[in-house]
Amino acid sequence: MTSLASGTTTVEHLDRGPLSMDELAEVIARDIPEGSFVNLGIGQPTKIADHLPPELGVVLHTENGMLGMGPAAHGDDVDADLTNAGKVPVTELPGASYFHHADSFAMMRGGHLDVCVLGAYQVAGNGDLANWHTGRADAIPAVGGAMDLAIGAKDVLVMMGLFGKDGSPKLVPACTYPLTGVGCVSRVYTDHGIFEVGGESVVVTATWGISVEELRERLEVPLVVRAG
Repeated sequence: MTSLASGTTTVEHLDRGPLSMDELAEVIARDIPEGSFVNLGIGQPTKIADHLPPELGVVLHTENGMLGMGPAAHGDDVDADLTNAGKVPVTELPGASYFHHADSFAMMRGGHLDVCVLGAYQVAGNGDLANWHTGRADAIPAVGGAMDLAIGAKDVLVMMGLFGKDGSPKLVPACTYPLTGVGCVSRVYTDHGIFEVGGESVVVTATWGISVEELRERLEVPLVVRAG
């Protein structure tokens, strides 16, 4: 990928941030390679569809059976029969196609997706992903297609807030919630920064509204930066 996230120097944006989820979606959209087949997970990742430049030729896949999904639908464009997997009304792009739910999962499990972007409760420094259950007895598990995407997509990205409502970090040394996938995540996009995971250390490639040193104080994972 040629992008901010894969540059040669860690960039600290101390004059702005943290990013809103819409701003973060725009950052992720810029990092998706041209011509990719991409699945956007339910929730915040679906915002990315609204920021993809048409000239990139990115083809969006939905697990409920569609290739060629466009941005979210509004007003007169809303069709109750045309939704993404999260039941949000969407538009279709020229050349869009529809197929059986089982065929959609065959695409996911068969390694036919270049990228998926998922939400998460936790991501570990080694790339482990937990996004389907908090482990609480009263919590409602929501597996959906996340496990299939986590092992089937060629590149798994995560979009999430870096800290929970109680201030606890969601980028952790080891997940304490039930795992969705093991060592599957390559990059984590958050409101405070972008992190490359899966190695001995977590690489910070960009920050917003916080310095790397401040992140080191708040996160328990070892952080390294890219020198110019």
